[in-house]
Amino acid sequence: MKFNALFVSAALMTMTLAACSEDDPINPDNNQGGGGEEPTIETVEGNVEGTWEANTIINVSGHITVPAGKSLTIEEGVQIIFEDKGVGANHVPIEFTVDGNLYCKGTAEKPVLFSVAEEDRKKENIFAGLWGGIVASNSCGEMLIDHAIIEYTGGQVVEGSPAATNGIYTAGDDAYPQITTNNINGKYIITNSVLRNGWSDGIYLMGGQAIIANNTFAANGYDGAEAVNVKAGCVADVAGNIMFSPNTNGLKLSSSGQSETRGMAKIQAYNNTIINAGWRRDGEKGGCVYAEKNALANVFNNLMVNCKFRAMTPSFKKPNDPEEGYNSESVIDYNFYASGSQKSDIVYEEESGVAYAWAGYNYEHKNYNTGVVDAHSVIATENDLKNPQFENFDVNGVALTEYAYEEGWDFHVKSGSPVLTGAYSGTDANLTPYFSSNGLSVNGVTYNSPAVKAQYGAFGVK
Repeated sequence: MKFNALFVSAALMTMTLAACSEDDPINPDNNQGGGGEEPTIETVEGNVEGTWEANTIINVSGHITVPAGKSLTIEEGVQIIFEDKGVGANHVPIEFTVDGNLYCKGTAEKPVLFSVAEEDRKKENIFAGLWGGIVASNSCGEMLIDHAIIEYTGGQVVEGSPAATNGIYTAGDDAYPQITTNNINGKYIITNSVLRNGWSDGIYLMGGQAIIANNTFAANGYDGAEAVNVKAGCVADVAGNIMFSPNTNGLKLSSSGQSETRGMAKIQAYNNTIINAGWRRDGEKGGCVYAEKNALANVFNNLMVNCKFRAMTPSFKKPNDPEEGYNSESVIDYNFYASGSQKSDIVYEEESGVAYAWAGYNYEHKNYNTGVVDAHSVIATENDLKNPQFENFDVNGVALTEYAYEEGWDFHVKSGSPVLTGAYSGTDANLTPYFSSNGLSVNGVTYNSPAVKAQYGAFGVK
């Protein structure tokens, strides 16, 4: 499989929460110094807490941990640079473990950067997994990731990895997502950020209440994985995100691991734009949204562009079966599936043989819950591709297996775009975001999920 480089400097136009303006850009440029002054440089390993002050460069030489009961605040413009040689004889990828609380407070002009040395930010390292990722353990009570860039993660979990020692991941079987959560009582705000260049998932939620909004995901997953992967023990609003070329799905929503203590996964996923999902995955698994194992997943007003398949719900013949089935109370509908005219350069003739997005949307897939899922959705056909009319993205020109996010792309739509009409515009209580009214309080600040917009996708007209 041929991969292209991902040089995502992307001046991304994002919707924001709270006091931020609607068109507040995320600026992923790494020029984060303050006023021409030389930044302070520190080298750290082991336990960390307190405050990393604005515009500091933090060189991480070994595993770091925010201890239980302690907090670390990272101010705007801080660069956290992880060594890529690993720790010890096994070269264990460096992990950032959060047993306490983490408050990452970047700004649009000065985002916080989690990365590797500048000379290592290159094509051949896109999926190299140069460091472990941020792991919020089952004692992490709060985490705020706002206006941050997290990249070059996905190191393999091996013997000696903190996540293996702590029983979160399995040595030899797992790779680190960019962000992991594991506390069913935790509160997590992940907003206005860029999560890119990772071997594994962008965000892997195994527990907690979460708002995941207005982020950009790109190049998530080398041979599997999703942009956002949710398991049992989670209640989450996922809204206003751009998910470009996830290996398998933009959204994998599962109640896997459900028990008396780890409750059913509950997700409201709305107004997201998912592009080029599923084409880089071996075989036919995935393609934009995958809901399974009795997750209560409401997925609506999303815009899927050039994805391999429509939303899937395996074993819908066994509704509400926590081992397999589709939750019959879920609403996966009022989505917009747009296709370009280009053919994929990877086609599995021995399986579906799907080579075009419009063909995958209309393929008789065993996991399409026809007549229930997407009963009112807009679905492209060969003769009506449903061009969303983006301001600047060629739906007919970007290769289906491409994952290089270009700076000039603009996913606002033009006046008269078909995505501006026909979306869900009701007031059904079951489709109300979990944290839109009362919000979710982290570090004394209350954050509210974006309101549902009667449009398909993350952006309307400029």
